[in-house]
Amino acid sequence: MFRPCIDLHEGKVKQIVGGTLSAAPSDLRTNFVSDRSSAYYAELYRRDGLSGGHIIMLGSGNEAAARTALQAYPGGMQIGGGINLENAAGFLKDGAAQVIVTSWVFQGGRVDWDRLAALVRAMGKDRLVLDLSCRRRGEDYFVVTDRWQKFTELTISRESLEKLATYCVEFLIHAVDVEGLCRGIDAELVEKLGQWSPLPTTYAGGANSLRDLEEVTRLGQGRIDLTIGSALDIFGGTGVRYADLVDFNRKLAGN
Repeated sequence: MFRPCIDLHEGKVKQIVGGTLSAAPSDLRTNFVSDRSSAYYAELYRRDGLSGGHIIMLGSGNEAAARTALQAYPGGMQIGGGINLENAAGFLKDGAAQVIVTSWVFQGGRVDWDRLAALVRAMGKDRLVLDLSCRRRGEDYFVVTDRWQKFTELTISRESLEKLATYCVEFLIHAVDVEGLCRGIDAELVEKLGQWSPLPTTYAGGANSLRDLEEVTRLGQGRIDLTIGSALDIFGGTGVRYADLVDFNRKLAGN
């Protein structure tokens, strides 16, 4: 299935090369800046019955745009980016289907299991999605935090996914090394996720064609969904038509 997204940076809908999200503005590579509001995209996804997508706040200054999008599609989208125990409930109240958490549950490069347990107690695992976005180092994929700049000690594996699955309802995994480059998916990572993940998982990174969606569906054994960003025509891309993705989902669902 195709899962839609709304990436927010400085209050605007943008598509950014993920690996350049550092503290230095001069290092940032932006593929697209929309002249449309976040609510426009949320309403579009709502109209076309695309649920389970995500809104990601890339840094500060995005909360107002995020809440506007959530209110335009109540219960239809997840939200991530700076989510913690203190603000999670507010975003759920404003219409988020689930909150997506990553950096806050890591301390010193390791999973803070007490923090993770506290999130589950506060909202229930059915309202929590864990972002395990990763970068490759050697033969392994390591989870990265803090705008995808800091490596943690956690690798993507069958064992780690099975343990973390007891705390959440889904995983969101960006392949950061190819995110925003439109050079194709990381097929090896997708195949591993299809074999290892015990939960619904959304993969993002590098997709540049409808064929990539078909490939993710095949390699992921029908258990891995795909987000497409920079290649999509509604985000200024030329590789994929949004209307074709809507049709793909409808056919897969038998509609």
